[in-house]
Amino acid sequence: MKERAKIILTGDRPTGPLHLGHYVGSLKNRVELQHSTVQYVMIADVQALTDHAEQPEMVRRNVLEVACDYLAVGIDPSQSTLFIQSLVKPLFELTIYYLNLVTWNRLKHNPTVKQEIIAKNFGESVPAGFMIYPISQAADITAFKADLVPVGEDQLPMIEQTNEIVRHFNRIYKKDVLVECKALIPKIARLPGTDGKPKMGKSLGNCIYLSDNADTLSKKVKGMYTDPGHLRVEDPGKVEGNPVFTYLDAFDPDKEAVEALKAHYQRGGLGDSVVKKRLNEVLQAFLEPIRTRRDEYVKDPGAVMQILQQGTGRANAAAHQTLLDVRKAMFLDY
Repeated sequence: MKERAKIILTGDRPTGPLHLGHYVGSLKNRVELQHSTVQYVMIADVQALTDHAEQPEMVRRNVLEVACDYLAVGIDPSQSTLFIQSLVKPLFELTIYYLNLVTWNRLKHNPTVKQEIIAKNFGESVPAGFMIYPISQAADITAFKADLVPVGEDQLPMIEQTNEIVRHFNRIYKKDVLVECKALIPKIARLPGTDGKPKMGKSLGNCIYLSDNADTLSKKVKGMYTDPGHLRVEDPGKVEGNPVFTYLDAFDPDKEAVEALKAHYQRGGLGDSVVKKRLNEVLQAFLEPIRTRRDEYVKDPGAVMQILQQGTGRANAAAHQTLLDVRKAMFLDY
């Protein structure tokens, strides 16, 4: 019987299909870790509504899209518990209790919240649900007593705030009910967009999706940003900040060949089209089996929903036990 030393919580907001940035940022770790850990994978539909409250149909539709992406990349429902956030009611009761342990001023100064408010152009119209997102995330993590959470570096303030809540709760109620967690940062924390911007984003139109067909992928790779100073084949080119080479580093299994391409590009004599051709071949080989598996899941949405319902049942049982422990510590076990 395999050892299950760690409990992991991870997940994504269903605001669109998942892309290559999601894969290197967390999906790869999830697939690898599911065989040696107790892993909960959450489809965070409630968190998606914090800034998409007027698009509930889109969020609902993408619950299945994200689930198909998870299954296609190799997340195994017999090894990992896939569940829908909104159907696990203990999460929301825990959120209410934790709200009393965090000041409004602390929320306002959470670096991730501040950055995302700017990125989403909320101005003074920040939804209250969005402001308490760090507390909701703390409820998600602590409900399963997760001790390891795969996140990007931009989410580290969220993990810090979760642990603050854990320590505060255990100190006030004099019981070690909740568990602190550690962040698991991927080796490649983030992929740039195909346009050279620091981050992929659906709204930016600069993503390569796991579900992209072969023709779409080819067109996106051909149109990728490279080195704007590399005007002629014979010119030396820059590798740093060049998305094509960043993607090759992430997905090309032949690391020696990538290093040789970099050296050739830097000294001149290597055209962008040659490097992009290599990247297209690498990504086509990587995505083809994922696309094939995904197509099979898309054909049977009922089976996918059954997987989610079964996982949600297991998630509810685990979260409910934590809620009972929390209520007892707070003298609310009437």
